[in-house]
Amino acid sequence: MNSRKIIVTDPTLRDGSHACSHQITEEQLLAYATSADESGVDYIEVGHGNGLGASSLQLGENLIEEKRMLTLARSVIKKSKMSVHVMPGFATIEREIKQAMNVGVDLFRIGSHCTEADITMRHINYVREQGKEVWGILMMTHMASKEILLEEAQKMQSYGAQAIVLMDSAGAYLPDDVASKIGHLVTNLFIPVGFHAHNNIGLSVANSLTAINVGATIVDATSCGFGAGAGNTPLELLAAAMYQLKLESNLDLYKVLDTSDLARELFAKTLPFSNSTTIVSGITGIFSGFSKIVVRISKELKVNPKDVFFELGRRKVIGGQEDLILEVATELSKKNH
Repeated sequence: MNSRKIIVTDPTLRDGSHACSHQITEEQLLAYATSADESGVDYIEVGHGNGLGASSLQLGENLIEEKRMLTLARSVIKKSKMSVHVMPGFATIEREIKQAMNVGVDLFRIGSHCTEADITMRHINYVREQGKEVWGILMMTHMASKEILLEEAQKMQSYGAQAIVLMDSAGAYLPDDVASKIGHLVTNLFIPVGFHAHNNIGLSVANSLTAINVGATIVDATSCGFGAGAGNTPLELLAAAMYQLKLESNLDLYKVLDTSDLARELFAKTLPFSNSTTIVSGITGIFSGFSKIVVRISKELKVNPKDVFFELGRRKVIGGQEDLILEVATELSKKNH
């Protein structure tokens, strides 16, 4: 196992926003951020599930206005650093990034689809010019080969990214996929490499440990797996495994466990879990955040959501193409009748 110190990022208050349709309350945010800040996680990520500027009718509106959400979190995050997820197209430099900098965000994680790193250049450049920390995030990475992922990661590295994180946004990876792709980046990049897992087929902890084993030094994990679809790597389970493996990090095991117990109370009504649709979402490689929309539309049109996922997978649909869910379900409905 990797002997280097592992950086743990906690996006419970960002990815978890998907699980509750972006309705995290001020009380939940403050209580969770306060506890997580004591747990030893290196970064606490805050915001809409799709990142800065993504609150909208199509993707779901935040219960708390974005600037207030960041300001509240900043007021209680003292030991950890505060991070945000940024997707060019949703977030602009002039509006969202400058506002987040003024609030005091420490780390900007600039993300794109796994083959579209080009769109992150201006955002990454700007954050580095302002002297802030910036990482490059490649999403839906099961859809690209290790060679293409390296090319895209090298672009982000050349723009000024100080780390690269591969996201398994659909929970589609098997451990061998993680070892191959993460290992290839670790060997060929000169900046740290990280991994963000989803738990659609129950492999998030195993995949995260595999990433560490081949040289990743950054892992994302959320309390109780609070996140899109079947959820993320559960932080408390990852912390326990890292404790058993004697992996070095800043985590305080007891405080991580206490924070997960708190999260189970705070988010009891919307904690993610595996079911037939989230499993099929993982098998077909469809973004975990689509699960709720697919189930709702399938129910309305009286079609099997599993069939919808398989057809979406055949079409290689990605985040931002939500309108195709209705199109696919409608076509299946017509075939059934």
